[in-house]
Amino acid sequence: MNKKTGILLLTLIVPVFIFLGLKTFGTNHYTLPRYVPAIDSATGEIKMAKRLNPRWNESEMDTVFQTIPAFELTDESGKAFSSKSLQGKIYVANFFFTRCGTICPKITSQVSRATDVFNQDPEVRFISISVDPKFDEPSKLSAYAKRFDADSTRWSFLTGAKKVIYPLILKGFHVPLADASEYDAAIKTPDETFIHSERLVLVDKLGVIRGFYNGTDKKEVDRMIMEIKVLKNIYSTE
Repeated sequence: MNKKTGILLLTLIVPVFIFLGLKTFGTNHYTLPRYVPAIDSATGEIKMAKRLNPRWNESEMDTVFQTIPAFELTDESGKAFSSKSLQGKIYVANFFFTRCGTICPKITSQVSRATDVFNQDPEVRFISISVDPKFDEPSKLSAYAKRFDADSTRWSFLTGAKKVIYPLILKGFHVPLADASEYDAAIKTPDETFIHSERLVLVDKLGVIRGFYNGTDKKEVDRMIMEIKVLKNIYSTE
């Protein structure tokens, strides 16, 4: 075989091997972390449970993660809203109040942008929970939702008893929250009163937290949108 023939064969064969390699090994395998491991109250250790590894068809130990607890609130139309309606859905939660003049409008604008991406997707929902439930009656939530052209079939604005909402946000969604008026009588303005997180929380179909994102940062929200798509892909290939 002369030199020219060898070069010709390499030119023809190498692309074939590259193609076969990409076809065999080049499939993207995406994953997302899970957050907030469940803790055994008796031992203080992370809970573990057996699960079946589909690849090896063998049982192995895996971390158990906390899930968002069940809740009952009221939406912007005054109707009861149950967390049962979110079962089997991917959803994003954020926390706001209608009198907020600082970060809340920025967050809500970013959430609105994300809802537009998934406006035809029945698997994806959005909920905005008020941290000022005494003031934020359904009529206030409804007016606020209209400011952002919110589609009530995909995006719900929720209020309810403070004794329900605050533990849910703090211990369920694991984001910081405080009513400063409870310990500082000198505070007068709403923006000083309610200290809440700007984070958006991504929750999977099993109620496990899969991501935290800065809701005032467009790049962070873009990352959330991408990771929702990643999560959908994970479910479609399982």
